Amino acid sequence: MIEKLRKRFFRIALIAMSAAMILVTAAINVINWLDVRAELRETLAMLAENEGRPLEDRDPRFQNRSRHERNLIIESSFFSGTWSEQEGAVLRGPVREVTTSSEEAQALIASAAASGKEEGRIGDYLFRRAAGRTEEESRYTFLNGETRLSEVRHLIIFSAAACLGSVLLVMIAVSRFSRRAVEPILKNERQQKQFITDASHELKTPLTVISANMDVLSLDTPDNPWIRSTRKQVSQMRRLVDEMVYLSRLEEGGQPLEMKPVSLGPLIADTAEPFAAMAEFQGRQMEIRVPEELRIIGDEAALQRLVSTLCDNAVKYAAPEGTIRLEARADASKAELILENAVSEPLTPEQCERLFQRFYRADPSRSKEKQSGFGIGLAIAAAIAEKHGGTIRAEMTGPSTLAIICRLPLAS
Repeated sequence: MIEKLRKRFFRIALIAMSAAMILVTAAINVINWLDVRAELRETLAMLAENEGRPLEDRDPRFQNRSRHERNLIIESSFFSGTWSEQEGAVLRGPVREVTTSSEEAQALIASAAASGKEEGRIGDYLFRRAAGRTEEESRYTFLNGETRLSEVRHLIIFSAAACLGSVLLVMIAVSRFSRRAVEPILKNERQQKQFITDASHELKTPLTVISANMDVLSLDTPDNPWIRSTRKQVSQMRRLVDEMVYLSRLEEGGQPLEMKPVSLGPLIADTAEPFAAMAEFQGRQMEIRVPEELRIIGDEAALQRLVSTLCDNAVKYAAPEGTIRLEARADASKAELILENAVSEPLTPEQCERLFQRFYRADPSRSKEKQSGFGIGLAIAAAIAEKHGGTIRAEMTGPSTLAIICRLPLAS
């Protein structure tokens, strides 16, 4: 549980930090692109307004500009030309363009005319259309934005690389700090589990003594109801102690599992058979559908305990005269074990999630007075599934149908 909490904290922190850095990087690049585009369009508009000629130093339109804008105009590469059906593309006016030949410039003018747009972009060139000397003629002014657009692209590449590097650094940092953050909780949990294991072992001695004393007393008064009641309570205490020790060892890794190939179908069928008879005796019907070919790598005894725990839980708490369905099937790379039974009262999603906690009972009908049990069986089932690299969950699949779904990795 704590490891899941650490992983969840790691994912949330990583996603939050990554999202923040990506948003900042995207915002910087978008603002930069909008600023560059505005500067290029404004420069092109001034050139087009002056019929593709550079503004004179004495021109008020030039003098009223900021130093940055005047530098943009002075440093800009541009050319202009006309297009008409009779003459085609013709270069006209001064040309301040050192990288484009006359043929390439004429091809750009023809492309702009073919597009039918008043302004646009062809590659790294921005163009604007204006009226020519005649109605059939159109004047096009082109501005070379290669330098500024290249700066935009470089900023995108560098900022994306910096963002990726930052995400990796954050991932490493969050991974280390998340372990430190949950270490006190992990230590506390280990101490609690160790206490449960030690206390359970210590309880075995007095329980054995009490049981032996009851045997001695029964020799004198064999039909004493107090002795029978005490024996019954001692037996329940022994069962509880054994289950607590098994669960603690399983979670601590002290319960060795003998992993080997297991045919899951026959194991489920054999384990569930006694519970089918028990369900029939109680007026319920238990349907078992398991294929023969399901094979997993696992501990056979632990898997039998897993299946028997789920079946026992379903038989105990199924609604009267309800049907219990046990099904196993292959789902991609997982073996899926599904056990469904009708319940008297539907469970909320929170109750379904808490079913696998120790000593939790979802409703008053799961009281110890009505059904024998300690509320620890499903916790053991969840621990067994986790040890096999699987998962287990509970959900309501109908208005009054509870399903417990266990997924275990199939053997390769």
